[in-house]
Amino acid sequence: MPPTQPVRLTPVEARVLGALIEKEITTPEYYPLSLNALINACNQRSNREPVMDLDEEAVRQALHGLEDDALAGRTRTSDGGRVTKYEHWLGEAFNFSRPETALICVLLLRGPQTPGELRGRTERMHRFEEISDVLAGLQKLMERELSLAVMLPRQPGTKESRYAHLLSGPVEAAALAQPAAFTYTPAFNGDPADQEGRLAQLEASVAQLKSEFEQSRSSQALAGTIDSAPSAPAAANFSSAPSGEAVNQDGRITQLFAALAQLRNDFENLKKRFDDLYA
Repeated sequence: MPPTQPVRLTPVEARVLGALIEKEITTPEYYPLSLNALINACNQRSNREPVMDLDEEAVRQALHGLEDDALAGRTRTSDGGRVTKYEHWLGEAFNFSRPETALICVLLLRGPQTPGELRGRTERMHRFEEISDVLAGLQKLMERELSLAVMLPRQPGTKESRYAHLLSGPVEAAALAQPAAFTYTPAFNGDPADQEGRLAQLEASVAQLKSEFEQSRSSQALAGTIDSAPSAPAAANFSSAPSGEAVNQDGRITQLFAALAQLRNDFENLKKRFDDLYA
């Protein structure tokens, strides 16, 4: 029976619910999930935005909240094992079709996305033949008595609007303009050694991402899948700032995060071009 009041999931509850839905479809042989398996599914480094590092207590609390909403909890039938396992009850709550289930799952796990991104990222759960099929599924979610999805205002410089789920309440589009993974407020804590260490890690991340991008671009160009692709942004020579000069370090941080954001955008554009060729 569909909920009569809007659902308000916390970010952790949304992650737990999304992980349960995903694993039921993609690895049914291991579903329902033990607590340890569920924690691992929530903390995956791939197909998760943002990446989380949840502990057992956080996942248990999220399960209690989902059980209160009749969306997930302990399995209702025993398989004879001694390990407690967990399942979702989304089908009972909303009676989703497979396309709707795939879309809401990926929105729970990865946040707001364009129809093109959703089409590629739901492929293991449901194959959408055309972008129009994705839009039709999103429309069904939006037209429910209690709307479960929303189209966000298009961001400046983008060609497609993004869609978000409403299981965690209304979405503030302005707060989602930048991916959470790249949100950073420079702050100098007075410890030059600590600040230099963090800057060195950021510089290493930029260099690694640039290398991975160039390798991906080169391999696809050699395979003839693309005519040309944008080069990774040149990583400036980030020289070490003198100890205690917070302004110089904040400037380096700004450059680093701009490079990371550009790399992320280039990766998405390259992937979209590759997916379009094989669509």
